[in-house]
Amino acid sequence: MDLHTRKLRAFVVLAEELNFSRAATRLFLAQQALSRLIREVEDEVGATLFTRTTRKVELTSAGLAFRDGAVAALAALDRASAEALRRERAVSGTLHLGYTVAAALELTEPISSEFRSRYPDVELQAREYSLADPTAGLTSGSADVSIIRLPVSMPGLHTAPLFTEPVVALVSKGHRLAGRESVRAIEILDDPITLSELDDPARREFWTLAAFRAPESPAVVVPVGSVTEEVQIVASGRAVAITAAAATRFMPFPGIEHLPISDAPGSVVALAWTERATSLVTRFVEVALAVRDRETNLVNGIEHPLS
Repeated sequence: MDLHTRKLRAFVVLAEELNFSRAATRLFLAQQALSRLIREVEDEVGATLFTRTTRKVELTSAGLAFRDGAVAALAALDRASAEALRRERAVSGTLHLGYTVAAALELTEPISSEFRSRYPDVELQAREYSLADPTAGLTSGSADVSIIRLPVSMPGLHTAPLFTEPVVALVSKGHRLAGRESVRAIEILDDPITLSELDDPARREFWTLAAFRAPESPAVVVPVGSVTEEVQIVASGRAVAITAAAATRFMPFPGIEHLPISDAPGSVVALAWTERATSLVTRFVEVALAVRDRETNLVNGIEHPLS
């Protein structure tokens, strides 16, 4: 016996409706085609499954028995198909997430939680990279996708912004500008400026306010290797630091004031990946951007911390 699922489903629908017209409508068939299918089922089974009169259609005792088996067989087939599809679409593996200091700030936890919720079989391994690696592992290949601060001078880098936050100057309590509500970039150009990453020209220009300087007057840079070292140098009065406004929440330090720079461009935090990106990276980016678009209050608080 070689009953394919189309015939079985036609039989089950007719057994439910006990009406050729309604059953044919559900099956998107002409009544004549449905009658032919039912005859073929009966021929292959070798039993009369329905009694038909001009007034009604009824299942025979053989039809009742066959109906129960047919329903069970189709249900089992549907379950098997669904399970096969689920396994085909199942996402597993390990995703290496790199990030620089503070990652995506208040968005970090919602992004991580949402990704783990959607893809429970994926192991998300997150690692913070030092200030000396602004790509957070992408250059070395140890990270699959990263959360970084732009700009970064890396060829072939793909990015998707998460938010843009204001830039502030960190100054010592004894600095001539201490106590101000805000400053303009030109007011701090004569101060030495800390810098954690000296080789990337785009980063050097951005974090030393090069756009406000004359070509013949580059910044005096004080190299630093960590955030702790940076704030200690600033507190001692040896230099000022240019950083993102999140420092006011994540990096309080005795002896330091945070002064918004009213005319400096904002600092962009972005997702970043390379052409080596896998489907897991694509999924992580999709989740992160969806969380960004959903968490409007968090993003607004990051982009407008003083409003």
